[in-house]
Amino acid sequence: MKILVAIKRVVDYKASVRVKSDGSGVETTNVKMSMNPFDEIAVEEAVRLKEKGLATEIIVISIGNDASQEVLRSALAMGADKAILIKTDMEVQPLAAAKIIKKIAEQESPQLIILGKQAIDTDNNQVGQMLAGLLNWPQGTFASKIELHDNGLSVTREIDGGLETLFLNLPAVVTTDLRLNEPRYLSLPNIVQAKKKPLTTISADTLDIDIASRIKTLHVAAPEKRRSGVRLATAKELVDKLHEAQVI
Repeated sequence: MKILVAIKRVVDYKASVRVKSDGSGVETTNVKMSMNPFDEIAVEEAVRLKEKGLATEIIVISIGNDASQEVLRSALAMGADKAILIKTDMEVQPLAAAKIIKKIAEQESPQLIILGKQAIDTDNNQVGQMLAGLLNWPQGTFASKIELHDNGLSVTREIDGGLETLFLNLPAVVTTDLRLNEPRYLSLPNIVQAKKKPLTTISADTLDIDIASRIKTLHVAAPEKRRSGVRLATAKELVDKLHEAQVI
C-alpha cells in the first residue's frame, strides 16, 4: 500500500507570534519555522504503518517556496521514502491546496492519504475534507486511532459524546488529531540519510490549476492584552462593575 502525506511549513508552535507593523499579516522574517505539528503526527502514523509491514511506500508533499524543503527533509528523516515540493511563492488557500494534492494523488495513485486536521497558522481545518470531496473518497477526520483491515481501515475519532469508530473502504482520506501518536525524535544518522532520498520539485504553474486567492485578508491585529483582575467584597460591587463594563 502506498501512502501520501501532505505537510506544511508553519511558524514553530514555541515561537512568539508578532503582527507586521502594517497589519498585513504575521511576521515570519527571522522567526523559527517547522513542520505543522498535526502533519508531523500524520507522517509518524504513516511510518508506523510501514514498520508494521502494512505500507510499502510513503510519499510526502508540501506546497510552498524553496524553504519548504526543510520540512520535507524532516519527514524523510522520520522515515518517508520520497518527497515532492510543489513550488510557488503565492499564498495557497485550502481549496487550491486540495486541488494540488488531488493532482499529485492522481499521478501517484496512493491507497491512503493522511493529513493533519489543520495547520496551526490559519486553523482552517478544510483541506482534508475538500480533498476527499474532490476525489470522491471516504474520509475519517480527527483520527485518534487508525487500524488497517483486509478490506479497509477503521478510524476512531473523538466526538462530543465520546468516541466514534468509522469503517472506510480504501482508497481513503484521514486527518489526524493530537492523541493519535507522539512523533519520534530525529536522530543524526536519519537526518544524514534523508539528504540522499529523492526530493522532486514541481512548479505549481505546470499543474494547470487555478490557485488564485478567493479570500482577501483586510487587516491583522494582535489581541488586546488581558486586563488584571480585581477582588470584590460583595455581589453588589460585582454588579456595579458589570454595569460599568456594559456587560449587563
